[in-house]
Amino acid sequence: MKSSNTFITGYDKNTEWLLDWFLKNHSKYSDTQIITYNFDEFKAPIQGMKNWFKKPFAMLDAAKNYKKVCWIDLDCEILAPIDNIFKYTEPNRLGMVEDVPWTRRRGRKWHNSGVVVFEGKPKILEDWAFTVSMNTTEVGDQEVLHSMLKDDLQRMIHINDLPRDYNTLRIDLMDGTAPKNIKIMHWTGAKGKEVIRGKMND
Repeated sequence: MKSSNTFITGYDKNTEWLLDWFLKNHSKYSDTQIITYNFDEFKAPIQGMKNWFKKPFAMLDAAKNYKKVCWIDLDCEILAPIDNIFKYTEPNRLGMVEDVPWTRRRGRKWHNSGVVVFEGKPKILEDWAFTVSMNTTEVGDQEVLHSMLKDDLQRMIHINDLPRDYNTLRIDLMDGTAPKNIKIMHWTGAKGKEVIRGKMND
């Protein structure tokens, strides 16, 4: 029998320095367990995959034992209670926050894969994992997913929009598009990691 809900995240030798910081923040604001995947050891079906392309496979692995799963990237700072995120799942869809900075810059709607919540095993998740395993051109898992969802109809079918306070991006702060009362602050990129290092040293 499956347990109810779990958060998951992943790390490797290059990002392990973030793990304790991330877990401490999670423990402050969540009563739901979190599972960590060591991507240096986690075996995906295709050998030689970049570690961060293993993310969809970790989600599928967690779905074997939990009804609802929420992935959170390690560079996300949890700032408020987040367990309510599981109420936003919809059958056969991935719950994600719109990446407003990328949407504005690229002229098409994007979603950010730093926080992904789902129930069961959506077909789009299985398709995402397969496409990631075949990928030779895209730079990240988010880009792979976007390339699969080629139009607004596909995005509406496979993705439900989460409230933006569950994944506010560093560039949202720069653009003035950040929501109020942020629950998860996503410190993306090298500049974001420097912010995190500063917080660790405070």
